Amino acid sequence: MKHGSETNAEVLAEEKEILSEIKKEESLVRQEGVAIKRMERNMLVFMILGLVLAVGAIGGGIYWYITSQRIYVDMAYVQAPLINLSPVHGGTLQDVMVNIGDTVAANTVVAQVGNELVKTNIAGLIVNTNTQLGTIINPGQTVVTMIDPTQLRVVGQVDENKGLSAIRVGDPVVFTVDAFGSKEYHGIVDEISPTSRQSDVVFNISDQRPVEQFDVKVRYDVRAYPELKNGMSAKLWIYKSS
Repeated sequence: MKHGSETNAEVLAEEKEILSEIKKEESLVRQEGVAIKRMERNMLVFMILGLVLAVGAIGGGIYWYITSQRIYVDMAYVQAPLINLSPVHGGTLQDVMVNIGDTVAANTVVAQVGNELVKTNIAGLIVNTNTQLGTIINPGQTVVTMIDPTQLRVVGQVDENKGLSAIRVGDPVVFTVDAFGSKEYHGIVDEISPTSRQSDVVFNISDQRPVEQFDVKVRYDVRAYPELKNGMSAKLWIYKSS
């Protein structure tokens, strides 16, 4: 009887040992699985991080390239050259026949000074008038000011040390007008002023040397953008062609 009991005990002991070994192996398998998953997760994180850095580097490079190829001008206005109408002979301002905002044809009488009728030479838009009837007007003194809307340009003021030397006539331009938010308009550089705006000198604080500003005029299709009016403020992005 004892011999049988000892045999059963040995069998039970072996079974326990086998179960213990199985549990150890299962534990090792689980640990290896966790380690593999952790490794895979870390690899995925590193891959995503690398991709983000690569995209950031590419995006930064593209941004640098784009910004290096254009010149930003934050002070610009839609303008046309002013046409001043005045009498050849002086006299009393008898009458002004037009108002600001009127569109007039060529050879339109706009004012009378003494016995002289002041007329337009071309069609255009009235932008200013002298309304002080009865005052004495000298020869050549302006009584009415007009513009030719077909000559509207966007005129930007560019500091001499902020890319002026890189701007060329014919360079493409994208501009926005404050009155119309982020809507983009297109034009080309039409003229670069040969002289600075000496009345608008800006001083560089670091060395107190004056920084001159130059007018850069941008031509656009006035028929395509009839909403743009004389005097509107704008911003320019001039794209360097070379």
